[in-house]
Amino acid sequence: MEPVNFDEAETYEPEDGWRRVSMAGSDQFTFEWFEKPSGHSSPMHDHENEQVCICLSGELTLYTEDDEVTLEQYDSVWLDSWESHRVANEGDDLAVGLDVFAPGRGFDFWTDRVDDD
Repeated sequence: MEPVNFDEAETYEPEDGWRRVSMAGSDQFTFEWFEKPSGHSSPMHDHENEQVCICLSGELTLYTEDDEVTLEQYDSVWLDSWESHRVANEGDDLAVGLDVFAPGRGFDFWTDRVDDD
């Protein structure tokens, strides 16, 4: 067993107010808790990992090249590997979510990322 204390977990803030916390996981799957301020959107991106995004509070809108869905508290969505997407908080309140990735990944996805623009 390998517990992770939330207050002592590895954190990463890709942009001001967009914070991610690495929760317990393995090479097979990882959990990332995140908070996203009102009006914030991640850039459109894809990755080798399948992803499940769960909205814990507020609202999160996920966009793919062909679709969009708004998640409310406890709603979830599955994204296939290499499916381009972005996650936005278009509500007035802070949104909190939990991402599950398989296979697992670390914050190097964001820290080593090179934008295509």
